[in-house]
Amino acid sequence: MWRNIVSNFLTLLIVILVALGGLVAWAKNQYVEPGPLAEAMCLRVAPGESLQGVSSKLKEKGAISSSYLFRTGAQYEEKADKLKFGSYLIEPNTSMQSIVGQITSGGPSTCGSELVFRIGVNGNEVLLRELDPTTGDYQKVAEYNPESEKPPEGFEEKADRVDVRTRVTVVDGVTSWQIVQGLKEASFLSGKIDGVPGEGTLAPDSYEVTRGADRQALIDLMSERQSKILADAWDGRAEGLPYDDPQQALTMASIVEKETGVPAERPEVASVFINRLEKGMKLQTDPTVIYGVTEGKGVLGRGLRQSELRKATPYNTYVIDGLPPGPIANPGKAAIEAALHPDSTDYLFFVADGSGGHAFSSTIEEHNKNVAKWREIEKQRQEDASSN
Repeated sequence: MWRNIVSNFLTLLIVILVALGGLVAWAKNQYVEPGPLAEAMCLRVAPGESLQGVSSKLKEKGAISSSYLFRTGAQYEEKADKLKFGSYLIEPNTSMQSIVGQITSGGPSTCGSELVFRIGVNGNEVLLRELDPTTGDYQKVAEYNPESEKPPEGFEEKADRVDVRTRVTVVDGVTSWQIVQGLKEASFLSGKIDGVPGEGTLAPDSYEVTRGADRQALIDLMSERQSKILADAWDGRAEGLPYDDPQQALTMASIVEKETGVPAERPEVASVFINRLEKGMKLQTDPTVIYGVTEGKGVLGRGLRQSELRKATPYNTYVIDGLPPGPIANPGKAAIEAALHPDSTDYLFFVADGSGGHAFSSTIEEHNKNVAKWREIEKQRQEDASSN
C-alpha cells in the first residue's frame, strides 16, 4: 500500500515538475519573443516611477502580453530597480526583454518632446515639438519669438520637464554675430562667449545639447565642424578653380548661400560667379553690398540705395574686382560643396524667375529679356496686391 502511495506521489511530483518546467519555458519564450505591439509608441518613464506603473502602461498600450511576466523577467535579470527616466521609442513587436533593456540602460531620450531654439536669418524662434512614433515625424506643439513674444500658456511647464531634449538649430546663411546673439538668448544654456568668431567659420546644423551646456563650448563645436567640412571639401575639390586657398572658397560659398534658397541651383549659381572671375568681370552681387552696410549685424530690412551701390567699400562687388575680403555669412555644407564642385556652364547672368528660383543666361541680351520678364511679374504682383 505504502509502496503504491509513494509511487503515485512520485508520479504526481514528476508531472508537476514537468508542467512547471513547461510553464517556465513558456514564460521565458513570452519574455524574449517578439511582442504584440502593432504600431510604434512613445513610453515616458517619469522620475521615481515604479516598474509596476510602467508595466501597466505597456499592457494598456498593447506592447506586452503580461505585466506580471514583464516584472518577473525584470526581477530575474536584476533590473527591476534600475529604471531610468526618459522617453523611449518602442518599435513594433519589441520583446519584453528588449523593452526592459531600453528603460534600464538610460541614455538620451529617443522620442517624446524636444525644445528647439532656432537661430534664423530673419530672427529666432523657440519651438516645442513632439515625435509622432507611428510616422517618425515631429509635430509642432507650440512656438514663439523670444525677442518679441512671451511663451504661450503652459509652454514653460511642458518645456521644463526633465526628459525633454534640448536642441539648438542654426539655419544656413546666418552670420556669426546672429549666432552669438541667438545663443545669448537661449536661456537653457550657460556661460559667456569669447567674442564673435570669424565670419563663415561656424557650421549651420542642428546641435543636441544638455541643459546648462556652455555657450562657448557649443561655439567651439560649430567651429570644429565647419573646419572639417571645409577641409574635406577642399581636398576633394574640382580642378582649375580660381581660388588661392580654402578661405576664398568659403567666401564664394557664402555668396552662393545668400544668392539662392533653392538647393538644386547652388552649383549653377557658383558657376556664374566662377565664370565671371575667370573673365575678369565684377561679381556684382547685392548680398555682399548688404553685408558691407550691416556688417552682418542683422538684416537690412529695405532695398539697397543707389549711393550704397556706388560707394567703394571692401564688400561692394559692383566696385571692387574679384571676391570680397572674406565670407558674408556662415554657409552650409551644400553651398561649400557647390563652390568647390560647380556646374560646368557658360552662364554669366541670372535673375529671379518668379517661381522662387532663377533664370540663367550666357549673354547680356538673354539676361535683359529675363529681367524684363521678372519686372512684368513684379508689376503684376503689385497690381494684384493693391486690388486686394
